[in-house]
Amino acid sequence: MQTLDRYRSRISRRPKVVVAQPDGFCNLKCTYCYLPDRDRRTPMPVEVAQAVARSVAEFADTTSATPVEIVWHAGEPLAIGRRRFAELLASFEPLREAGLVEHSVQTNAVLITPAWCEFLTDYGFRVGVSIDGPAALNHQRVDWAGRPAFDRIMKGIACLREHGVRFSTIAVVSAESIGDPEGLLDFMAGLGCHTVGLNMEELEGVNTSRAVPTVEQAGEFWRRAIAWSRRHRGLTIREVDRLGSYLRAARLSGGAAWDELLIDPIPTVSSAGDVVLLSPELAGISDPAYEDFRAGNVMELSIGSMLDRAHELRYVREFLTGLDECEATCEFFGFCRGAQAGNRYFENGRLDTTETNYCRVSRQALITALSDTVREEQAA
Repeated sequence: MQTLDRYRSRISRRPKVVVAQPDGFCNLKCTYCYLPDRDRRTPMPVEVAQAVARSVAEFADTTSATPVEIVWHAGEPLAIGRRRFAELLASFEPLREAGLVEHSVQTNAVLITPAWCEFLTDYGFRVGVSIDGPAALNHQRVDWAGRPAFDRIMKGIACLREHGVRFSTIAVVSAESIGDPEGLLDFMAGLGCHTVGLNMEELEGVNTSRAVPTVEQAGEFWRRAIAWSRRHRGLTIREVDRLGSYLRAARLSGGAAWDELLIDPIPTVSSAGDVVLLSPELAGISDPAYEDFRAGNVMELSIGSMLDRAHELRYVREFLTGLDECEATCEFFGFCRGAQAGNRYFENGRLDTTETNYCRVSRQALITALSDTVREEQAA
């Protein structure tokens, strides 16, 4: 199969998600963060936001019930300030009012105030908060002076609740926290969030030396997390919910609907307008062999045009080869669909490889945990 045909059979032409970086700066210095240069302010010019909006307008679908999600992320988005943020959002307003886009923001919540709650509500933001659990599990999240951020994060979350702003959470599950999933999930449920995403700590970006969870630890974590989710229906665990969606598709259509899902290219736009595809974690990574993973710059080329020629990029071609090999050799491919491009690069140094530790602890261990649970219950 020719590269273009392979690309079109694997990668969606219409992104569901576009990640936009309003500023590379972050007010925290989390020890596991993958972002380089997060200590420098690099605010996105309004002209870049306008170019992103024009690009999104080209592929936003008036016949689709699902708007394109603009995820403001990669740094601390709120650090740019409400006035500047409003200037960046202005070009998207006609699209948002037409139901073609919706905004979401991933924040550490430290800067949340009543005024920010009003701002987020006015623009219809979906809000995600990054917090790794109670204070003892949150010690990796510190500011640039090394001071714990936990109390400030909790204050921001309380402000969200007081002003009726619904929010989800994302927790990084580290080698230190993986032994107590029930305690972690009890804490998250107590926060009042509607969904929690559980990201196993990964070696990626500038995070290259910390210990990460083992397969055995991950398997036990997921087994207990699944058991917890069956007892507590009020909090959705993102990964367990995704597995449930896969099983429902398999039951209703023999898996055909799931198999036909194309990979979202997830265009990620840096504050300077540079675009990387397939994995936000590749943004800002310097590697001459892959031309720094740049698909182009929105000031010179639309995102749609970049997607039209993405199959010509070396790292995309390698990723397609890796997907072909995964499908041919991995028993978990039906659910996983190839996992993350960035993890292949950060763990294996290339993208035309197959299994990664991310696969083993985040996808394979999850399925194996459910399988073991079912087998144990059947044997009881």
